[in-house]
Amino acid sequence: MAEFKLSAQLLGHEADVRAVSFPSPDFALSASRDCTVRIWRRTQTSPPAFEGTLISRGSEYVNTVAFFPPNQEHPNGLVVSGGKDTIIEVKSPNSLATDNAERLLIGHAHNVCTLDVSPKGTYLVSGGWDGQARVWNLSKWETELMLGGHEGMAVWSVVALDETTVVTGCADKSIRVFDLTQGKGGEVMPAATIYTPDVVRALCKVPKGHPSGADIASASNDGTLRLWKLNGQQVSELHGHESFVYSLASLPSGELVSSGEDRTVRIWKGSECIQTITHPAISVWTVAVNAETGDIITGASDGIARIFTRRSEAMADDATLKEFQDSVKASAIPQQQLGGINKEKLPGPEFLTSKAGTKEGQVQMIKESNGNVTAHTWSMAQQQWINVGTVVDAVGSTGKKVEYNGQSYDYVFDVDIEDGKPPLKLPYNLSENPYERATKFLNDNELPLSYLDNVANFITENTKGATLGKSGPSSGPDPYGTESRYRPGEDSQSRPAKVLPQKEYISISAAKLDAILNKVSNVNKTMISSGRKDVALNPGEESTLLSVKAALDSSKAIAVPELNVILKIVTEWPYSDRLAGLDLLRCVARFPIAAQFKGPLGETLVDIATASSIPDDVPPNEHAAMMGARTLANLFGSADGRSLMSSQADKAISFLERITGIKGGEPIGKLNRNVLVAVTTVAINYSVLVNKEKLLSPEQRRRLVAVLGVVLKDQTDSETLYRALVALGTILSTSKDEAKSLGVAAWVQGAANKSSEERIKGVATECLNLIPR
Repeated sequence: MAEFKLSAQLLGHEADVRAVSFPSPDFALSASRDCTVRIWRRTQTSPPAFEGTLISRGSEYVNTVAFFPPNQEHPNGLVVSGGKDTIIEVKSPNSLATDNAERLLIGHAHNVCTLDVSPKGTYLVSGGWDGQARVWNLSKWETELMLGGHEGMAVWSVVALDETTVVTGCADKSIRVFDLTQGKGGEVMPAATIYTPDVVRALCKVPKGHPSGADIASASNDGTLRLWKLNGQQVSELHGHESFVYSLASLPSGELVSSGEDRTVRIWKGSECIQTITHPAISVWTVAVNAETGDIITGASDGIARIFTRRSEAMADDATLKEFQDSVKASAIPQQQLGGINKEKLPGPEFLTSKAGTKEGQVQMIKESNGNVTAHTWSMAQQQWINVGTVVDAVGSTGKKVEYNGQSYDYVFDVDIEDGKPPLKLPYNLSENPYERATKFLNDNELPLSYLDNVANFITENTKGATLGKSGPSSGPDPYGTESRYRPGEDSQSRPAKVLPQKEYISISAAKLDAILNKVSNVNKTMISSGRKDVALNPGEESTLLSVKAALDSSKAIAVPELNVILKIVTEWPYSDRLAGLDLLRCVARFPIAAQFKGPLGETLVDIATASSIPDDVPPNEHAAMMGARTLANLFGSADGRSLMSSQADKAISFLERITGIKGGEPIGKLNRNVLVAVTTVAINYSVLVNKEKLLSPEQRRRLVAVLGVVLKDQTDSETLYRALVALGTILSTSKDEAKSLGVAAWVQGAANKSSEERIKGVATECLNLIPR
């Protein structure tokens, strides 16, 4: 069968194309991180050309798009899209961006990341980061069924197999099969659950007659495609991708097509990869198929959607094909993406003409005569090596500005986010706050905020000796500027940006793990020697703690046995000896598994963090209280954790009230800056929860504001004041009810008068502007 070749490039998006749909040979749909949905109508046939029109423009990323086929009521069909604003928008394909939607489907509480319409158009199914999967009645335009069992874990993919069967793929490494006829009381539980080795990022229906006999295919973070029967039997594995696989689709020919973060789209016949299409981008986020022509459309991180075809009459002209090939060849491939490379042992260019590859998509590094290293992939169809780019090191600052996306920066780093995931470009100017740039980087790349400390510390470490502004006292990782980082107001040319409302959750997760584990080990030895073997760790548990360190060092999630050892330390060890255990607990709190913990009496991590750090029967230790507050702050690092902190807001706010002395006794650590920074970080995260999710009750908001009032009235430390003002202002941005009754204006003005820092005066002014006169 002929190879796919480029047919058309759809140019117009200003950021990553995250989702595509190809309902007709005459038009395609795309959704992007530029907050738009576009329809691309074919304007000529040979070579094909498409013209883009904006259907929708919002204020948040759009991550998924689907097409509802024409019917009597909607003869042109409907475009359905969803994204970070949690609302599913339904519009006519003839709509303009300024036109109102036909429908707005409300119900999800977090990013909507997947949509599918049943084959006959009788229902829509959606999935999101909130762990919800919903079936929508398209005549009533409301939720008809909730698909249960996902337990708050992100639902990455949904497929409507037929009019009564839906399959979901989840971050908990499970595929669930639902029989919609079995729904009761608006909910249906899985008829079958298929457990997989890794996070399920994508699903598709396997064409009938596929040699494997599979019903569905799944794709995972480990780069493997797996083929399954609906009864849970795995019948095949497809290997070839070298990184995360994000999207899957089936071709009318009976083949499968996949795309991922190794820059490729791959075509699979049976269990073999028969073609690899490399893109000039970091990621190929999405791929879809036109059922009539067999053409495919892709969306990539370079902001371009591309159509590929096997039909000779639909292929692009020679000049466009060459331009695409040259852009692939000119790609810069970060060395971290390819692992360790020993240039001295690489073959020279002669290898490309003397040695053949052994499989489609095989990668070979070549040392060129000029010393550069180029990457080449083997094409089985062409029986030759294809140049797919030059391997580059991270770009650093040499005193000269570096160009990136048309702008000049002091640095452009390659950031290796996690094992197996290729690096992303991180531009940075010395006049920026590392945490603000790190937050933008994570937002732009839709990465979890749990990476915030790691990325900000990476910036700080790699710009030492080149930082603008004055050096402040070192006090650990700090989202709002201390240490030798730049702070707004210290550069006369800077103008502080608007701060409120705070949009992202922050954490306090950097830690000296070696010192923590040494402390645990020393205390454990003392307990054993003093006859306390009943609660001391055994050798196996000590070994388990080493795996905690390995997981934290590599930003990998921990497992249940590792969490249990930490919980043993913080609940069974004497209060005076458990500080290192509490430190470990706050480090792992950002992982979903911590938020999912349920003890034998139903206790959660919030119960354990609060009770273990401030027990009722002994005088409180301010360092332990600080670790308890840090644990609560870090729980906001996962969707499960945010759900837990919302449901247990009363308990968490009571904990803050105890520390600040509002209830239960004298303040704990009233002059301890680290305690207060932890308390105000929890308050910031709750304020973001209020602003984004509208989840706290009026009484809970009032209590939280009262905690901030105590901090603002009693403290003078600039960082503490700044965080308290950010939290307060973010709450006021959503609800101003508490402002007058609690005397908020006086607190804010008092804080501004206590500090000479421009950043504090600036955010105080923003707060005052939010208070009703």
